Amino acid sequence: MDFNQNHFALFGLTPAFAVDAEALDRAYRDLQAEIHPDRFAHAGEADQRLAVQWATRANEAYQALKSPFARACYLLALQGIDAMAPGHSPLPMAFLERQMEAREALADAVVAADFDALDRLERATRAEAERLLGEVAELIDSRHDYAAAAEVLRQYRFLEKFLADVGQAYDEVE
Repeated sequence: MDFNQNHFALFGLTPAFAVDAEALDRAYRDLQAEIHPDRFAHAGEADQRLAVQWATRANEAYQALKSPFARACYLLALQGIDAMAPGHSPLPMAFLERQMEAREALADAVVAADFDALDRLERATRAEAERLLGEVAELIDSRHDYAAAAEVLRQYRFLEKFLADVGQAYDEVE
């Protein structure tokens, strides 16, 4: 095996945002069965160390490809783009204005202990996040517009953080 191969090659997959989750899981399990350190328990020390390194590499690659956000970041990194690096152009003003309104609605829902409002915010935000992931997939896989995909991915990340805040708000209201 080659430590320099990319995550997709490690699992025998074509580099793309759209990944067959079952194929990824199957490839991961097959690779783990082959390289798991337990299989090398009676091998020499060098082989044991190598097995641990390979298992670690496989785990890292699997986690990067399993998560849509991490997969998109990885695909962009393969194109030389660090989507989350500081210094990118600011998010679109209309997007930021919508997020400020959502934050205000979240604060109001917490103060009012309004579970229905929290549910509406969560559903609307999840729908927007899914729409953005679809756009990222289109930009990466079909249009190969990696810079635009990075811009959309930053918006998605913003929504992910907001969803975490909504989850925390449920706890505060209870």
